[in-house]
Amino acid sequence: MIFPRHCKEVGYASGMPLGKKVYFLSRYLIVETEGGYEIGEVRFVPGGTGLMRDIEEYTCLADAADTMVWPEKVILHNRADLIKKAASTGKKAVIFRGIDEHMSFVIDPDPSVLLKVHLYDAKPPVAVLSETAKKLEAAGLFGQEEIEFVHHIVDIEKIEAEVYPCRAGGFEKTLDNDRPEQGERIAGCLTARQFLAEEYGDGFEVINTCPADRAEEEPFVARCCRSERAGKVDGKAGWIVHWGASPKDIADAVFAVVAAYREKEPGE
Repeated sequence: MIFPRHCKEVGYASGMPLGKKVYFLSRYLIVETEGGYEIGEVRFVPGGTGLMRDIEEYTCLADAADTMVWPEKVILHNRADLIKKAASTGKKAVIFRGIDEHMSFVIDPDPSVLLKVHLYDAKPPVAVLSETAKKLEAAGLFGQEEIEFVHHIVDIEKIEAEVYPCRAGGFEKTLDNDRPEQGERIAGCLTARQFLAEEYGDGFEVINTCPADRAEEEPFVARCCRSERAGKVDGKAGWIVHWGASPKDIADAVFAVVAAYREKEPGE
């Protein structure tokens, strides 16, 4: 797969008014031809100076027949998204135009290069970790990391219980509003267990709803209501964020686990 690290490496040539000279930062050219667009790689004459430099060699990487232009403007920094978009076309090469009019391309797209980051969350009311990560991803915040998220969501509504954690989830009978009866099945976590033990004693079956307790695949970020658990998970490329984590908290956790995972994985 060929995918320039930055759009500044990509030049656009609709003509050659200065002959075989190209802007010095350009490593690749998108060339306008009668049949469409082709993509090529340039090598400069050694020792050149100035903004426009002489080309020693031009190599066509994808001709017009193998190349298409994505029909919509994109966020060029969202690399994972562009790789997946390019792969969906079945074409050898796809050219993208950014919302700022810069251009880039992907040749021989390979989605298998994307690192899977596992997110463990729960709903209702809202899987905040999961939903926030989607929005940050769409904005291109994680673009340079070349990752994709795998969402593991505990759906508390599907748990068969008589009592549920809290009213925010829209449940009929909840620990924060109703008195549980001995023998009832409780959907809850460590906090629910502690609350039951302190206020009502034993005699309850608690079905664990905590996303962090289900985190298995690395790298991962999981959400938990216990603030003392927040932070790096010892011995793993994992991070726990608090129930009320901010978007920055979530973004920092994602960057941390990706870095930790790649550090311990040879060849990553």
